[in-house]
Amino acid sequence: MDVFYVTDQHGNKLSEDDVAERIQQSLGPRGRSFRSLRRSVGVQAAAENTTIELTGRDRPGLLSEIFAILTDLKCNVVASEVWTHNSRMASVVYITDEATGLPIDDPDRLTKIKQLLLYVLKGDRDKRSANTAVSVDSTHKERRLHQMMYADRDYDMDDADFGSASERKSFVTLENCVDKGYTIVNLRCPDRPKLLFDTVCTLTDMQYVVYHGTIIAEGPEACQEYFIRHMDGSPVSSEAERQRVINCLEAAIRRRTSEGVRLELCSEDRVGLLSDVTRIFRENGLSVTRAEVTTRGSQAVNVFYVTDSSGYPVKNETIEAVRKEIGLTILHVNDDAHSKSPPQERSLFSFSNIFRSRSEKFLYNLGLIRSYS
Repeated sequence: MDVFYVTDQHGNKLSEDDVAERIQQSLGPRGRSFRSLRRSVGVQAAAENTTIELTGRDRPGLLSEIFAILTDLKCNVVASEVWTHNSRMASVVYITDEATGLPIDDPDRLTKIKQLLLYVLKGDRDKRSANTAVSVDSTHKERRLHQMMYADRDYDMDDADFGSASERKSFVTLENCVDKGYTIVNLRCPDRPKLLFDTVCTLTDMQYVVYHGTIIAEGPEACQEYFIRHMDGSPVSSEAERQRVINCLEAAIRRRTSEGVRLELCSEDRVGLLSDVTRIFRENGLSVTRAEVTTRGSQAVNVFYVTDSSGYPVKNETIEAVRKEIGLTILHVNDDAHSKSPPQERSLFSFSNIFRSRSEKFLYNLGLIRSYS
């Protein structure tokens, strides 16, 4: 039995009466069944677009080149989401044929799209293998992005671009509950929307089962505790596995952390719009660290997080130059969206005590542990 205390995205009490019903409908008739990892992606029965999945090494101007190729190949981008982390990029792009507005299903054309995109992704610096995949199925973008970046090993700390040990703040601790054979995962980080989704998806992708969880989001920080086991019932059994879980959860938290200045674009949609906009970003020395592209009717509603390609703070003059070129009434700056500083290092003692007192009392009442203090 799961119990959630929720608010709307603004922190207010929910005013809609049909929220629970809509959640149940979204789960479907098999909402309570145990499904495999691949099926949990959420493939829809009928797709209106062709889905392209891209992973590779991130670099300045990459997104501009990707959208330029799609425009040259007469593809219209209907929606897309792009994440970058640890020098890696993952993107899910939904396209249709420019002339017909229908999904692209011609095998020869799809092969050409894949080959050209793969050529751009590989470049001359990708130390790992870039990848492209095309299908006519629809996926849950954010669910799939987590799986793609996990498969691409963006959590691998051997990459020199990831940062030094002093720059990586620890969010996660693990300890084994020998008495009952659980591994207890404690996680602390700044609270934000979809944090619970990100951490649970990662544990699922790693083939762990969450038997009990406690989530506390009071104030600016969120604290999460999970009692987990492998699917075969065994806990985390080695130091290497423990460190891998920590790295993967920290990566899941950082993937959605938005770095840079938030630029919001709203205009009449047209073929080639994304190619033009991202080209202007590149020509002005801006790199896109994250993007959300949607189409609502005839309107393109896009959000970009941009940083300076040289690693310096983005200058106001640069942003204004970009806005003038794209259109002052089309491209707007969200003043509150700048690079987020990492959380301050502090002891986990108080949070662990909160978890232990609440969670162990709950487990004691269920008879899962013999005592708590």
